Amino acid sequence: MELSRRLDEAARAHGVPGAAVAVYAAGELHEAATGVVNADTGVETTPDSLFQVGSTTKVWTAALVMQLAEEGLIGLDRPVTDYLPEFSVADGAVITVRQLLTHTGGFDGDLFEDTGRGDDCLDAYVRYLKTAGHVHPPGELFSYCNAGYCVLGALVARLRGTTWEQAVRDHLYGPLGVTHAALFAEEAVLFRTSAGHIGPGNTVFPKWQMPRSNAPAGSTMCQAPRELVRFGRMFLAGGVAADGTRVLSEETVAAMRAPQVDVPGVSGLLASAWGLGFELFDWGAFGHDGGTPGQSTFWRVVPGADVVIAMSGNGGAFAGLIADLALPLIRETTGIDVPALPVPPESPPAVDPAPYAGRFEGPTAVWEVAAADGGLEITMIPGELMLSMGAARSSARYVHHSGHSFIAAEREDGMHATVTFVMRDGVAAYLHNGRAVPRA
Repeated sequence: MELSRRLDEAARAHGVPGAAVAVYAAGELHEAATGVVNADTGVETTPDSLFQVGSTTKVWTAALVMQLAEEGLIGLDRPVTDYLPEFSVADGAVITVRQLLTHTGGFDGDLFEDTGRGDDCLDAYVRYLKTAGHVHPPGELFSYCNAGYCVLGALVARLRGTTWEQAVRDHLYGPLGVTHAALFAEEAVLFRTSAGHIGPGNTVFPKWQMPRSNAPAGSTMCQAPRELVRFGRMFLAGGVAADGTRVLSEETVAAMRAPQVDVPGVSGLLASAWGLGFELFDWGAFGHDGGTPGQSTFWRVVPGADVVIAMSGNGGAFAGLIADLALPLIRETTGIDVPALPVPPESPPAVDPAPYAGRFEGPTAVWEVAAADGGLEITMIPGELMLSMGAARSSARYVHHSGHSFIAAEREDGMHATVTFVMRDGVAAYLHNGRAVPRA
Protein backbone atom coordinates (compact mmCIF):
# COMPACT_ATOMS: atom_id res chain seq x y z
CA MET A 1 0.00 0.00 0.00
CA GLU A 2 2.95 2.35 0.61
CA LEU A 3 0.67 3.83 3.22
CA SER A 4 3.21 6.01 5.04
CA ARG A 5 4.53 7.67 1.88
CA ARG A 6 1.06 8.31 0.51
CA LEU A 7 -0.17 9.78 3.79
CA ASP A 8 2.92 12.01 4.04
CA GLU A 9 2.40 13.36 0.54
CA ALA A 10 -1.33 13.95 0.92
CA ALA A 11 -0.94 15.71 4.28
CA ARG A 12 1.76 18.03 2.91
CA ALA A 13 -0.30 18.78 -0.20
CA HIS A 14 -3.33 19.80 1.85
CA GLY A 15 -1.68 21.54 4.78
CA VAL A 16 -2.69 19.00 7.42
CA PRO A 17 -0.32 19.30 10.43
CA GLY A 18 -0.83 15.71 11.59
CA ALA A 19 -2.83 12.67 10.59
CA ALA A 20 -3.12 8.94 11.19
CA VAL A 21 -4.84 6.20 9.21
CA ALA A 22 -5.72 2.55 9.83
CA VAL A 23 -6.87 0.17 7.10
CA TYR A 24 -8.13 -3.37 7.59
CA ALA A 25 -8.06 -5.30 4.30
CA ALA A 26 -7.37 -8.89 3.25
CA GLY A 27 -7.31 -9.92 6.90
CA GLU A 28 -4.51 -7.53 7.89
CA LEU A 29 -4.29 -4.19 9.70
CA HIS A 30 -2.13 -1.48 8.09
CA GLU A 31 -1.36 1.76 9.95
CA ALA A 32 0.53 4.97 9.25
CA ALA A 33 0.96 8.42 10.75
CA THR A 34 2.48 11.71 9.67
CA GLY A 35 3.31 15.17 10.99
CA VAL A 36 2.73 16.44 14.51
CA VAL A 37 -0.12 16.28 17.01
CA ASN A 38 0.54 19.88 18.05
CA ALA A 39 2.30 22.48 15.94
CA ASP A 40 3.30 24.42 19.08
CA THR A 41 5.05 21.51 20.76
CA GLY A 42 6.26 19.61 17.71
CA VAL A 43 5.29 16.23 19.19
CA GLU A 44 5.29 13.63 16.42
CA THR A 45 2.11 11.84 15.35
CA THR A 46 2.21 8.04 15.62
CA PRO A 47 -0.39 5.31 14.89
CA ASP A 48 -1.03 5.25 18.67
CA SER A 49 -1.98 8.94 18.71
CA LEU A 50 -5.47 9.86 19.83
CA PHE A 51 -7.67 12.27 17.87
CA GLN A 52 -11.06 13.68 18.75
CA VAL A 53 -13.41 11.64 16.58
CA GLY A 54 -16.35 14.05 16.84
CA SER A 55 -19.68 12.80 15.55
CA THR A 56 -18.33 9.33 14.80
CA THR A 57 -19.19 8.96 18.50
CA LYS A 58 -22.86 8.84 17.53
CA VAL A 59 -22.55 5.26 16.26
CA TRP A 60 -21.15 4.23 19.67
CA THR A 61 -24.15 5.90 21.33
CA ALA A 62 -26.52 4.25 18.85
CA ALA A 63 -24.98 0.85 19.65
CA LEU A 64 -25.62 1.42 23.37
CA VAL A 65 -29.26 2.28 22.60
CA MET A 66 -29.66 -0.81 20.42
CA GLN A 67 -28.30 -3.00 23.22
CA LEU A 68 -31.09 -1.64 25.42
CA ALA A 69 -33.60 -2.50 22.69
CA GLU A 70 -32.21 -6.05 22.45
CA GLU A 71 -32.74 -6.45 26.18
CA GLY A 72 -36.33 -5.25 25.94
CA LEU A 73 -35.64 -2.19 28.06
CA ILE A 74 -36.80 0.25 25.37
CA GLY A 75 -38.97 0.24 22.25
CA LEU A 76 -37.63 2.21 19.32
CA ASP A 77 -41.09 3.46 18.37
CA ARG A 78 -42.07 4.46 21.89
CA PRO A 79 -42.00 8.13 22.93
CA VAL A 80 -38.74 9.22 24.52
CA THR A 81 -40.79 10.48 27.46
CA ASP A 82 -41.56 6.87 28.40
CA TYR A 83 -37.96 6.71 29.62
CA LEU A 84 -37.10 10.38 30.21
CA PRO A 85 -40.36 11.98 31.41
CA GLU A 86 -38.71 15.39 31.68
CA PHE A 87 -37.82 15.51 27.96
CA SER A 88 -39.78 18.03 25.91
CA VAL A 89 -39.09 20.64 23.25
CA ALA A 90 -40.64 24.02 22.64
CA ASP A 91 -43.59 22.85 20.52
CA GLY A 92 -44.38 19.88 22.76
CA ALA A 93 -44.15 17.34 19.92
CA VAL A 94 -44.10 13.62 20.70
CA ILE A 95 -40.72 12.27 19.56
CA THR A 96 -39.73 8.59 19.45
CA VAL A 97 -36.40 6.91 20.14
CA ARG A 98 -36.17 5.91 16.46
CA GLN A 99 -36.60 9.55 15.39
CA LEU A 100 -33.68 10.59 17.57
CA LEU A 101 -31.53 7.79 16.11
CA THR A 102 -32.39 8.86 12.54
CA HIS A 103 -32.17 12.66 13.00
CA THR A 104 -35.86 13.13 12.24
CA GLY A 105 -36.97 14.54 15.60
CA GLY A 106 -37.68 17.96 14.11
CA PHE A 107 -36.09 20.26 16.71
CA ASP A 108 -32.97 22.45 16.73
CA GLY A 109 -29.94 20.20 16.90
CA ASP A 110 -26.92 22.45 17.25
CA LEU A 111 -27.41 23.44 20.87
CA PHE A 112 -24.10 23.08 22.67
CA GLU A 113 -25.14 24.29 26.11
CA ASP A 114 -22.49 23.58 28.73
CA THR A 115 -24.23 22.17 31.79
CA GLY A 116 -21.03 21.46 33.71
CA ARG A 117 -18.69 18.55 34.34
CA GLY A 118 -20.84 16.76 36.89
CA ASP A 119 -22.42 13.35 36.38
CA ASP A 120 -25.81 15.10 36.17
CA CYS A 121 -24.81 17.14 33.11
CA LEU A 122 -26.95 15.13 30.67
CA ASP A 123 -30.01 15.38 32.90
CA ALA A 124 -29.48 19.14 33.04
CA TYR A 125 -29.08 19.25 29.26
CA VAL A 126 -32.37 17.39 28.74
CA ARG A 127 -34.13 19.96 30.92
CA TYR A 128 -32.47 22.77 28.93
CA LEU A 129 -34.00 21.41 25.70
CA LYS A 130 -37.40 22.79 26.72
CA THR A 131 -36.13 25.90 24.90
CA ALA A 132 -35.25 24.02 21.67
CA GLY A 133 -36.95 25.48 18.62
CA HIS A 134 -39.18 23.68 16.12
CA VAL A 135 -37.70 22.88 12.68
CA HIS A 136 -40.22 20.44 11.15
CA PRO A 137 -42.82 17.89 12.30
CA PRO A 138 -41.22 14.75 13.78
CA GLY A 139 -40.52 12.11 11.16
CA GLU A 140 -41.05 14.41 8.17
CA LEU A 141 -37.47 15.18 7.19
CA PHE A 142 -33.84 14.34 7.91
CA SER A 143 -32.06 17.16 9.73
CA TYR A 144 -28.81 16.39 11.53
CA CYS A 145 -29.43 16.75 15.26
CA ASN A 146 -26.58 16.69 17.78
CA ALA A 147 -29.01 17.45 20.58
CA GLY A 148 -30.99 14.30 19.85
CA TYR A 149 -27.94 12.15 20.51
CA CYS A 150 -27.33 13.93 23.81
CA VAL A 151 -30.86 12.87 24.76
CA LEU A 152 -30.06 9.30 23.70
CA GLY A 153 -26.96 9.42 25.89
CA ALA A 154 -29.12 10.54 28.82
CA LEU A 155 -31.51 7.68 28.11
CA VAL A 156 -28.62 5.18 28.18
CA ALA A 157 -27.31 6.62 31.44
CA ARG A 158 -30.76 6.56 33.06
CA LEU A 159 -31.57 2.97 32.14
CA ARG A 160 -28.09 1.65 32.92
CA GLY A 161 -27.99 3.49 36.25
CA THR A 162 -24.60 5.00 35.49
CA THR A 163 -22.99 7.69 33.32
CA TRP A 164 -22.84 7.59 29.53
CA GLU A 165 -19.05 7.33 29.77
CA GLN A 166 -19.18 4.31 32.06
CA ALA A 167 -21.76 2.67 29.81
CA VAL A 168 -19.36 3.10 26.88
CA ARG A 169 -16.58 1.45 28.87
CA ASP A 170 -18.70 -1.39 30.29
CA HIS A 171 -20.75 -2.29 27.22
CA LEU A 172 -18.50 -1.42 24.27
CA TYR A 173 -14.86 -0.63 25.07
CA GLY A 174 -14.46 -3.59 27.42
CA PRO A 175 -16.11 -6.24 25.22
CA LEU A 176 -14.32 -4.95 22.12
CA GLY A 177 -10.90 -4.73 23.77
CA VAL A 178 -10.45 -1.01 23.10
CA THR A 179 -7.22 0.32 24.63
CA HIS A 180 -6.26 3.59 22.89
CA ALA A 181 -9.20 5.82 23.75
CA ALA A 182 -10.20 8.58 26.15
CA LEU A 183 -13.48 10.16 27.19
CA PHE A 184 -12.14 12.91 29.47
CA ALA A 185 -9.23 15.31 29.15
CA GLU A 186 -7.60 13.78 32.22
CA GLU A 187 -7.60 10.43 30.38
CA ALA A 188 -6.38 11.92 27.11
CA VAL A 189 -3.22 13.38 28.67
CA LEU A 190 -2.05 9.82 29.37
CA PHE A 191 -1.69 9.35 25.59
CA ARG A 192 -0.04 11.16 22.69
CA THR A 193 -3.13 13.25 21.91
CA SER A 194 -3.82 15.64 19.06
CA ALA A 195 -4.77 19.28 19.31
CA GLY A 196 -7.01 20.95 16.75
CA HIS A 197 -5.58 23.52 14.32
CA ILE A 198 -7.76 26.18 12.72
CA GLY A 199 -7.51 28.93 10.13
CA PRO A 200 -5.13 29.50 7.23
CA GLY A 201 -2.12 29.42 9.55
CA ASN A 202 -3.14 26.20 11.34
CA THR A 203 -3.22 27.93 14.71
CA VAL A 204 -3.68 25.59 17.68
CA PHE A 205 -7.28 25.87 18.87
CA PRO A 206 -7.02 27.04 22.49
CA LYS A 207 -10.10 25.29 23.91
CA TRP A 208 -9.27 21.62 23.61
CA GLN A 209 -12.51 19.96 24.72
CA MET A 210 -16.15 20.82 24.18
CA PRO A 211 -18.81 20.44 26.92
CA ARG A 212 -19.37 17.06 28.56
CA SER A 213 -23.12 17.59 28.10
CA ASN A 214 -22.58 16.95 24.39
CA ALA A 215 -20.37 13.89 24.82
CA PRO A 216 -22.84 11.30 23.40
CA ALA A 217 -23.04 13.40 20.22
CA GLY A 218 -19.28 13.74 19.82
CA SER A 219 -17.71 16.42 22.01
CA THR A 220 -15.26 14.34 24.03
CA MET A 221 -14.46 10.89 22.58
CA CYS A 222 -10.84 10.46 21.46
CA GLN A 223 -9.40 7.37 19.78
CA ALA A 224 -6.56 6.07 17.70
CA PRO A 225 -7.86 5.14 14.21
CA ARG A 226 -7.29 1.43 14.86
CA GLU A 227 -10.07 1.51 17.49
CA LEU A 228 -12.59 2.63 14.89
CA VAL A 229 -11.35 -0.19 12.68
CA ARG A 230 -11.92 -2.57 15.61
CA PHE A 231 -15.48 -1.23 15.99
CA GLY A 232 -16.12 -1.55 12.25
CA ARG A 233 -14.88 -5.14 12.16
CA MET A 234 -17.42 -6.02 14.83
CA PHE A 235 -20.21 -4.86 12.50
CA LEU A 236 -18.72 -6.82 9.60
CA ALA A 237 -18.75 -9.91 11.83
CA GLY A 238 -22.44 -9.56 12.61
CA GLY A 239 -21.95 -8.06 16.06
CA VAL A 240 -19.08 -10.27 17.27
CA ALA A 241 -15.78 -8.81 18.53
CA ALA A 242 -12.43 -10.14 17.33
CA ASP A 243 -12.08 -12.39 20.40
CA GLY A 244 -15.52 -13.94 19.86
CA THR A 245 -17.42 -11.79 22.37
CA ARG A 246 -20.91 -10.97 21.13
CA VAL A 247 -21.54 -7.22 21.38
CA LEU A 248 -24.71 -6.93 19.28
CA SER A 249 -27.04 -9.45 17.69
CA GLU A 250 -26.97 -10.07 13.95
CA GLU A 251 -30.52 -8.73 13.77
CA THR A 252 -29.47 -5.49 15.46
CA VAL A 253 -26.51 -5.01 13.12
CA ALA A 254 -28.82 -5.54 10.13
CA ALA A 255 -31.33 -3.05 11.56
CA MET A 256 -28.67 -0.38 12.12
CA ARG A 257 -27.54 -0.74 8.50
CA ALA A 258 -31.06 -0.67 7.01
CA PRO A 259 -32.11 2.66 5.41
CA GLN A 260 -34.54 4.61 7.58
CA VAL A 261 -34.65 8.02 5.89
CA ASP A 262 -33.29 9.57 2.70
CA VAL A 263 -30.86 12.48 2.99
CA PRO A 264 -31.45 15.43 0.65
CA GLY A 265 -28.33 16.42 -1.22
CA VAL A 266 -25.56 15.55 -3.65
CA SER A 267 -23.83 12.20 -3.19
CA GLY A 268 -20.16 12.43 -2.28
CA LEU A 269 -19.07 12.82 1.30
CA LEU A 270 -22.74 13.14 2.23
CA ALA A 271 -24.69 9.96 2.89
CA SER A 272 -27.58 9.11 0.60
CA ALA A 273 -29.57 7.69 3.52
CA TRP A 274 -29.40 7.20 7.27
CA GLY A 275 -29.81 4.02 9.28
CA LEU A 276 -30.08 3.65 13.05
CA GLY A 277 -26.96 5.67 13.78
CA PHE A 278 -25.12 4.94 10.53
CA GLU A 279 -24.53 7.06 7.46
CA LEU A 280 -25.34 4.87 4.43
CA PHE A 281 -23.63 5.42 1.08
CA ASP A 282 -25.19 4.46 -2.23
CA TRP A 283 -22.00 2.73 -3.38
CA GLY A 284 -22.32 0.11 -0.64
CA ALA A 285 -20.50 1.33 2.48
CA PHE A 286 -21.68 2.52 5.87
CA GLY A 287 -19.89 4.57 8.52
CA HIS A 288 -19.84 8.07 9.96
CA ASP A 289 -17.67 11.18 9.75
CA GLY A 290 -16.84 13.50 12.62
CA GLY A 291 -15.39 16.88 13.41
CA THR A 292 -14.55 19.11 16.35
CA PRO A 293 -12.78 22.48 16.10
CA GLY A 294 -9.67 21.72 14.04
CA GLN A 295 -10.02 17.91 14.07
CA SER A 296 -11.72 15.59 11.57
CA THR A 297 -12.40 11.87 11.22
CA PHE A 298 -13.40 9.69 8.25
CA TRP A 299 -14.70 6.14 8.85
CA ARG A 300 -16.05 3.66 6.30
CA VAL A 301 -17.01 -0.01 6.62
CA VAL A 302 -17.41 -1.95 3.36
CA PRO A 303 -19.39 -5.18 3.73
CA GLY A 304 -18.67 -7.95 1.27
CA ALA A 305 -15.13 -6.69 0.74
CA ASP A 306 -14.31 -7.03 4.47
CA VAL A 307 -12.61 -3.62 4.48
CA VAL A 308 -12.61 -0.94 7.17
CA ILE A 309 -10.77 2.38 6.96
CA ALA A 310 -10.46 5.08 9.62
CA MET A 311 -8.50 8.29 9.24
CA SER A 312 -8.14 11.37 11.46
CA GLY A 313 -6.39 14.70 10.98
CA ASN A 314 -5.90 17.89 12.94
CA GLY A 315 -6.27 20.83 10.57
CA GLY A 316 -5.73 21.93 7.01
CA ALA A 317 -7.94 20.70 4.17
CA PHE A 318 -8.93 17.28 5.50
CA ALA A 319 -11.27 16.70 2.55
CA GLY A 320 -8.14 16.67 0.38
CA LEU A 321 -6.84 13.69 2.36
CA ILE A 322 -10.14 11.94 1.79
CA ALA A 323 -10.04 12.60 -1.96
CA ASP A 324 -6.35 11.80 -2.45
CA LEU A 325 -5.84 8.95 0.02
CA ALA A 326 -8.95 7.45 1.64
CA LEU A 327 -11.15 7.08 -1.44
CA PRO A 328 -8.34 5.65 -3.62
CA LEU A 329 -7.51 3.16 -0.84
CA ILE A 330 -11.12 2.01 -0.77
CA ARG A 331 -11.14 1.60 -4.55
CA GLU A 332 -7.92 -0.42 -4.44
CA THR A 333 -8.90 -2.71 -1.57
CA THR A 334 -12.53 -3.32 -2.58
CA GLY A 335 -12.61 -2.98 -6.36
CA ILE A 336 -15.62 -0.67 -5.97
CA ASP A 337 -15.76 2.41 -8.18
CA VAL A 338 -16.30 4.81 -5.31
CA PRO A 339 -17.58 8.18 -6.58
CA ALA A 340 -15.17 11.10 -6.44
CA LEU A 341 -16.09 14.20 -4.48
CA PRO A 342 -18.60 16.30 -6.46
CA VAL A 343 -17.36 19.11 -8.71
CA PRO A 344 -19.26 21.84 -10.58
CA PRO A 345 -20.46 21.02 -14.10
CA GLU A 346 -18.35 22.53 -16.89
CA SER A 347 -21.29 24.55 -18.24
CA PRO A 348 -23.86 24.90 -15.48
CA PRO A 349 -27.28 26.04 -16.69
CA ALA A 350 -28.64 29.36 -15.52
CA VAL A 351 -31.48 29.07 -13.01
CA ASP A 352 -34.29 31.27 -11.85
CA PRO A 353 -33.12 32.37 -8.39
CA ALA A 354 -36.54 33.55 -7.21
CA PRO A 355 -37.69 30.25 -5.58
CA TYR A 356 -34.44 30.02 -3.60
CA ALA A 357 -33.63 33.61 -2.63
CA GLY A 358 -34.19 34.64 0.96
CA ARG A 359 -32.95 34.33 4.50
CA PHE A 360 -32.65 30.99 6.31
CA GLU A 361 -32.01 30.94 10.06
CA GLY A 362 -30.56 28.16 12.22
CA PRO A 363 -29.40 28.12 15.84
CA THR A 364 -25.71 28.61 14.95
CA ALA A 365 -25.80 30.67 11.75
CA VAL A 366 -27.88 32.56 9.22
CA TRP A 367 -27.68 31.94 5.47
CA GLU A 368 -28.67 34.66 3.00
CA VAL A 369 -29.35 33.55 -0.57
CA ALA A 370 -29.38 35.95 -3.51
CA ALA A 371 -29.06 35.85 -7.31
CA ALA A 372 -25.52 35.83 -8.76
CA ASP A 373 -24.55 35.50 -12.43
CA GLY A 374 -26.94 32.71 -13.41
CA GLY A 375 -26.59 30.96 -10.06
CA LEU A 376 -26.78 31.93 -6.41
CA GLU A 377 -24.66 33.80 -3.91
CA ILE A 378 -24.92 32.28 -0.44
CA THR A 379 -23.63 34.24 2.52
CA MET A 380 -23.06 32.50 5.83
CA ILE A 381 -23.29 34.73 8.91
CA PRO A 382 -21.97 32.82 11.93
CA GLY A 383 -23.51 33.12 15.34
CA GLU A 384 -21.64 33.47 18.61
CA LEU A 385 -20.72 29.79 18.92
CA MET A 386 -19.32 29.52 15.40
CA LEU A 387 -17.40 32.76 15.87
CA SER A 388 -15.80 31.29 18.99
CA MET A 389 -14.65 28.33 16.87
CA GLY A 390 -12.90 30.54 14.35
CA ALA A 391 -15.67 30.86 11.74
CA ALA A 392 -16.06 34.15 9.87
CA ARG A 393 -18.74 35.62 7.63
CA SER A 394 -18.24 34.33 4.12
CA SER A 395 -19.91 34.47 0.72
CA ALA A 396 -19.61 32.04 -2.16
CA ARG A 397 -21.11 31.65 -5.61
CA TYR A 398 -23.06 28.45 -6.17
CA VAL A 399 -24.04 27.00 -9.54
CA HIS A 400 -26.74 24.48 -10.37
CA HIS A 401 -25.76 20.84 -9.88
CA SER A 402 -28.94 18.78 -10.17
CA GLY A 403 -32.57 19.01 -9.12
CA HIS A 404 -32.71 21.64 -6.39
CA SER A 405 -29.05 21.12 -5.46
CA PHE A 406 -26.28 23.66 -5.97
CA ILE A 407 -22.50 23.38 -5.68
CA ALA A 408 -19.90 26.01 -4.81
CA ALA A 409 -18.03 27.26 -7.88
CA GLU A 410 -14.77 27.47 -5.93
CA ARG A 411 -13.19 24.78 -3.80
CA GLU A 412 -12.58 25.48 -0.12
CA ASP A 413 -10.87 23.23 2.44
CA GLY A 414 -10.27 20.61 -0.24
CA MET A 415 -13.82 20.27 -1.58
CA HIS A 416 -16.74 22.01 -3.26
CA ALA A 417 -19.51 22.55 -0.73
CA THR A 418 -23.08 21.70 -1.75
CA VAL A 419 -26.54 22.77 -0.61
CA THR A 420 -29.98 21.44 -1.48
CA PHE A 421 -33.23 23.33 -1.18
CA VAL A 422 -36.29 21.48 0.12
CA MET A 423 -39.27 22.87 -1.76
CA ARG A 424 -42.81 23.44 -0.59
CA ASP A 425 -45.38 24.79 -3.12
CA GLY A 426 -42.63 25.83 -5.53
CA VAL A 427 -40.62 27.81 -2.97
CA ALA A 428 -37.60 26.77 -0.90
CA ALA A 429 -38.86 26.06 2.60
CA TYR A 430 -35.44 24.88 3.82
CA LEU A 431 -31.82 25.32 2.89
CA HIS A 432 -30.44 21.85 3.52
CA ASN A 433 -26.72 21.34 4.13
CA GLY A 434 -27.10 18.28 6.32
CA ARG A 435 -29.26 20.37 8.59
CA ALA A 436 -32.66 21.61 7.45
CA VAL A 437 -32.44 25.38 7.95
CA PRO A 438 -35.93 26.92 7.72
CA ARG A 439 -36.75 30.03 5.78
CA ALA A 440 -37.02 33.00 8.13
